[in-house]
Amino acid sequence: MIKKILSGVIIVVVCCVAYAEEEVKSAVMDMDRMESVIAKIDPDYEREGSVLVFTYSKLEVTLVADATADRMRIVIPIAETAGMNVEVLQRLMQANFDSALDARYAIGQGILWSTFLHRMSSLTVEDFLSGIGQSINIVNTFGTTFTSGELTFGGGDSNEIHRELIDELLRKGTT
Repeated sequence: MIKKILSGVIIVVVCCVAYAEEEVKSAVMDMDRMESVIAKIDPDYEREGSVLVFTYSKLEVTLVADATADRMRIVIPIAETAGMNVEVLQRLMQANFDSALDARYAIGQGILWSTFLHRMSSLTVEDFLSGIGQSINIVNTFGTTFTSGELTFGGGDSNEIHRELIDELLRKGTT
């Protein structure tokens, strides 16, 4: 009798785990899902394969996805690096450590970029939208506060201003 009950419980548990795994797989972020979110915030976006280009806050934002590698990347050009002094480069590295948070400053092809990288399999819509907002904020705060707006250590008014952009994206992208 106990064996029958335990067998029934095991079957139910296995079925529930299989169902839960299927639900997680269906919720995995992919290019089509990211595109549907972007369409809500910029209906004039353009997509070519695994590259999506859209405009937000007057900035051209590029999203590149690689399903095989399970990675996505948001990039926004900020400035040419030619002529940047050591103090600015050091400040960028400091910001990457304490105020840029999930977005990062990066240099490639002679350009300073705002970047956000994430695994697609664990990326939520909220994280995706926050990454876009943080990337835009570090472009807009380059040369001043160098912050993503998600968190700022210390007081002041700037955190609230930068947080408004992320909140606006969350409202638009999740409705």
